[in-house]
This record gives sequence, structure tokens and C-alpha cells, in this order.
Amino acid sequence: MYAIIETGGKQYRVTSGETLSVEKLEAEAGKEVVFDKVLAVKADDADALLGGPYVSGARVTAEVLGNGKADKVLIFRQKARKGMRKLRGHRQPFTKVKVKEIEMGGK
Repeated sequence: MYAIIETGGKQYRVTSGETLSVEKLEAEAGKEVVFDKVLAVKADDADALLGGPYVSGARVTAEVLGNGKADKVLIFRQKARKGMRKLRGHRQPFTKVKVKEIEMGGK
């Protein structure tokens, strides 16, 4: 069974027991978080339930493992023949979650 969820402006395909990094959530490690914006759910023996835009009653429950920052991304700008050079960096914050349960809803 898998589900497609939306969080932080991105979509993720998740299965039960899977660990993934999502955009930073305001939750502490050890807490439980529920994703209710489920776009689609597919069971092994049934047809996929597609939402319009979300599947009503479907939820994905996950446990927060911790928060962190991704690797640094360097941004370099230079203008030719002007001597202008800028080097900046950015580390995107994320939350690591482990999917515990996928609940199917009905349309």
C-alpha cells in the first residue's frame, strides 16, 4: 500500500515504514504528525483512490525522528570585466519522519 501526500508545497510517494525528509515542520522529535492532504491511495489488492484534489478521510500518520539542515548549497555570482563577485550559501531546514500508518478513506 502506498499514498501520495502533499506537505511543504511538495508531493511525496510514501509507504508504511518508510523514512523521508520533508520541509521543516513545527514538531519535536518523538511526536506524531498527521498528513491529511492525501492526493491518492493505492492498496495492493484494490484500485487506486484519487482525490479531487484530496481523498476524503484518508490520513497518513508519521513519527518525527528529528529536525536538521541539508548540505550547504553555494550560490556564486560574477559580472564579467567588472570585478563583482559574490559567494553566498544556504542550508535548507528539514524534518525527518518515519511513516507509521496509511489510512484509506472513501471518496
